[in-house]
Amino acid sequence: MTSSSQTQEGLSTAPLLVLASASPRRIALLEQIGLVPDRVLPANIDETPRKGEVPRVYAQRMAAEKACLVASTIAEPALVLAADTVVALGRRILPKAEDRESARFCLERLSGRRHTVLTAVTVTPTSSWAQGRHGVRLVETSVTFSRLTAYQIDALLEAGDWSGKAGGYALQGHAASFIRALSGSASAVIGLPLFETAQLLRGQPGGWLA
Repeated sequence: MTSSSQTQEGLSTAPLLVLASASPRRIALLEQIGLVPDRVLPANIDETPRKGEVPRVYAQRMAAEKACLVASTIAEPALVLAADTVVALGRRILPKAEDRESARFCLERLSGRRHTVLTAVTVTPTSSWAQGRHGVRLVETSVTFSRLTAYQIDALLEAGDWSGKAGGYALQGHAASFIRALSGSASAVIGLPLFETAQLLRGQPGGWLA
């Protein structure tokens, strides 16, 4: 496993790969395809959806704003990678669960229903890396929960791996035993669509991935 500064034909002057997220899930997913970010710089942005904003547009806007904000703070040649994951019921965006009540709110609405997880991933070069290419991908995955009893919801809340998760659950957590079907990208539901991310990196000058 190598850092990005060693991936482009072994050149030590290769642009940095910067992850605009402190998510341990996204870091682990990058490591799964053999990449370690040179820097991890979370973007502090307002994540409030705009009035009437649909999930697809919201996810893409969040990823783009994160990437642009972090890119603007870096003087060196670098490629900034940002992502945003949204859980949607139709046109309704479910919140990130910040407390037990918001997690319960999400789980009660997802119980026995199919929903969509949208993950947008953006790569943005810094101004000092003129050869870099901006790129965007949006991945939609359909997920269906079994019907949850009140006891099962309480057990999921007690497990605690809902904290900070869009829709109040983690695919790689305790909720996995209640997911009846998934059609699409599992890694996108976890937080970073690996195929699409790899394609964006392979499309950069010099070859970021084999």
